[in-house]
Amino acid sequence: MDIPKLALGTWMIDDDKVADAVKAAVEIGYRHIDTAQAYGNERGVGEGVRTCGIPREELFVQTKLAAEVKDYEGAKAAIDESLKTMGLDYLDLMIIHSPQPWENWAGEDRFFEGNLAAWKALEEAVEAGKIRAIGVSNFQKQDLDNLLENATIKPMINQVLAHVGNTPFDLIDYAKSNGMLVEAYSPIAHGKILDNAEIGAIAEKYDVSVPQLCIRYILQLDLLALPKTANPDHMKSNADVNFEISAEDMDALKSLTAKDYGDASVFPVYSGAA
Repeated sequence: MDIPKLALGTWMIDDDKVADAVKAAVEIGYRHIDTAQAYGNERGVGEGVRTCGIPREELFVQTKLAAEVKDYEGAKAAIDESLKTMGLDYLDLMIIHSPQPWENWAGEDRFFEGNLAAWKALEEAVEAGKIRAIGVSNFQKQDLDNLLENATIKPMINQVLAHVGNTPFDLIDYAKSNGMLVEAYSPIAHGKILDNAEIGAIAEKYDVSVPQLCIRYILQLDLLALPKTANPDHMKSNADVNFEISAEDMDALKSLTAKDYGDASVFPVYSGAA
């Protein structure tokens, strides 16, 4: 199936609340749901997918292999564990959450061998029909090259931190030039972008909210957007982005810098190191 451009992100939504969030999103029209082993809510996401009233084949469900799993046997077991936890027969996409375990984030070791071992398990899961597509997250050029040069199945997606004020254009172009789709997580900069005056002024011009402008920006860059929310009103407005940002305003948004993640800076991906 085609991958829907707008997904519901579920990071930091509790396992006992996420099924309702998934069902609300599906009712609004979302058909793409994103979770991860690290989020601790795969069970709830699976429940939401199974009980939302929409046939499974009409939904695109993706999860992420924990960043710490850098061996073949561990990855193989973790893939089966995700399917079992979610209660699903197959996943549409599974990606390696990070090239390095979180505690080694931005260290010198890129874990090339470990990523190839984990990738082999993912490739075999594709051949076995357990997963439809495989990809990566937070991978830099050297990490992508490791797979592109050695893997049988090329990565289909790289999921990266990308939003107005912090868009890794070189990495995006490189991934696209190698046939990958690029997914932008935190397209609203983990909420910290909402007070930016320059972005606010452009949003006002189009009579839209800052989150709507930020999501539209991502979609106009031909990226997939993964806004995270458990609030049905936000889900609705996040999906209501049927307007066009002018080329001039896109250029203005591309040249902005907005990297203040506030409290979220404690998480490796927002730490400023890569």
